[in-house]
Amino acid sequence: MTTETQDRDQTDGFHLVIDALKLNDIDTIFALPGIPITDFLRISQAEGMKVISFRHEQHAGNAAAAAGFITGKPGICFTVSAPGFLNGLTALANATTNCFPMILVSGSSEREIVDLQQGDYEEMDQLAIAKPLCKAAFRVLHAEDIGVGIARAIRAAVSGRPGGVYLDLPAKLFAQSIDKEVGKRSLIKVVDPAPKQVPGADAVKRAVDLLKSAKKPLVILGKGAAYAQADAEIKTFVEKSGIPYLPMSMAKGLLPDTHAQSASAARSYVLAEADVVMLVGARLNWLLSHGKGKTWGAADSKGWGKQQYIQVDISPTEADSNVAIAAPVIGDIGSCISALNQAMGSGWSKPPSDWTGAIAERKDKNLTKMAETLAKNPPVMNFHSALNVIRNTVKANPKAYVVNEGANALDFTRSIVDMYEPRRRLDVGTWGIMGIGMGFAVAAATVTGEQVIAVEGDSAFGFSGMEVETICRYDLPVCIVVMNNNGIYKGTDKNPRNTEVAPTVFVKEARYDLMMEAFGGVGVTARTPEELDRALKEAISSRKPTLINAIIDETAGTESGRITSLNPAAAKKKA
Repeated sequence: MTTETQDRDQTDGFHLVIDALKLNDIDTIFALPGIPITDFLRISQAEGMKVISFRHEQHAGNAAAAAGFITGKPGICFTVSAPGFLNGLTALANATTNCFPMILVSGSSEREIVDLQQGDYEEMDQLAIAKPLCKAAFRVLHAEDIGVGIARAIRAAVSGRPGGVYLDLPAKLFAQSIDKEVGKRSLIKVVDPAPKQVPGADAVKRAVDLLKSAKKPLVILGKGAAYAQADAEIKTFVEKSGIPYLPMSMAKGLLPDTHAQSASAARSYVLAEADVVMLVGARLNWLLSHGKGKTWGAADSKGWGKQQYIQVDISPTEADSNVAIAAPVIGDIGSCISALNQAMGSGWSKPPSDWTGAIAERKDKNLTKMAETLAKNPPVMNFHSALNVIRNTVKANPKAYVVNEGANALDFTRSIVDMYEPRRRLDVGTWGIMGIGMGFAVAAATVTGEQVIAVEGDSAFGFSGMEVETICRYDLPVCIVVMNNNGIYKGTDKNPRNTEVAPTVFVKEARYDLMMEAFGGVGVTARTPEELDRALKEAISSRKPTLINAIIDETAGTESGRITSLNPAAAKKKA
């Protein structure tokens, strides 16, 4: 037998990893090349995988996480070892917190050297570091175990409550050779990785009975409801029950924000006044004041309101995490909502008209007030006049993805820009962090091919702004709008010592648009709503990578946006 014949009869770790991913219908990798994964990425591309190469591992990881949320399949991120792994780990931890299915795969140093701490290149016990920050972590040492490792990572990422998984692949693994047929038989096609979990009949009856007794019911839809892709079932439940609903930020668009039962414009009122609240894929964390305090009509910050709760969630341990849950309904959201729809039967009594009428009255008042504010055209563009243009743009292009981050840029966009389609809004999520913008934008454009509009605060854009080169390199239909008010929160802060600039102030009227032009994209400066509107329409028409530097009033915005109370200095001032 010749050497050439022997080579044809062999496969290696590089190809086994690729074949395992392809066998499980995973065709996209987000990565940053370097030792020991450079050749792996080259081979992946040659074998037909889509490889999107970033300028920083954190943004590649964020892209993988967003891809997981959009598709329901784990997004895949490859990084180099040690510092590259740590850069990706931030995204992995964030994905786990947000319940996005993602797999971070990192090359690593040889075990015998790491375990003896002998000082290998980029030596680090990555598995031990990753374990506390993700849903599961595995290491593969032998080529014949690659199929099992990939299968376990996929199943762990998407089953139950989705999350991030770490897969450690030492450099030596990639070059290992085994018989091709042995390798092929070692691969696993994961069957039913996220099996349905049907709720108990008694739990469903308990929830329905509680809803029947409610005088002021409210449904809160979380991003878990959006991820579940049970859109038809949720729409049927909301409309059949007639119950007002409140979408959390990334659940916007599950039903159009303009839906008659949406209570978003009366949020404060419905949270404080509701007597039965049904949480669907939403958690009573800080974004909902932990179910306590004045937000919920309680007398003090630690007090419980009068609400009784129904919680629909895949995880039984989520119930009672902050307040008592009277009716937990545990299972996958699609199965739970289908069971509730069936148990409601026909002739369901809609909520009392005094409740729905009071909500409608407040909605009308607040929407009228908002419309008056948006109609204003101040001499210097502000958040409202700029976002009114984006609001109209999204209304005209409802399938566009809106990526959103910042402080004031986040808060204002969330309340002003209506969404019409599910899973089209991608933002900072549970942690409320900065830096997800360009990674999420690249993911949305890559896995869907749809137009992306990224609304960025100028501070938030700085975390991932270099990825505009990535957007241009892959010619993605991404239009970035940077809300440029010269600083963090505002551009007006002063250093009382009159030495260096204040820590929250940036270079005045920085030319972010020139960054995009530097890499061959389209850069535009917009100082008026008319200029912003014209630039947005051109970007969407051309589908070219575009950055619009929207110059807004530097006095626009508030300290820490809507979470000023979490800022110790600000809280002290108010006391």
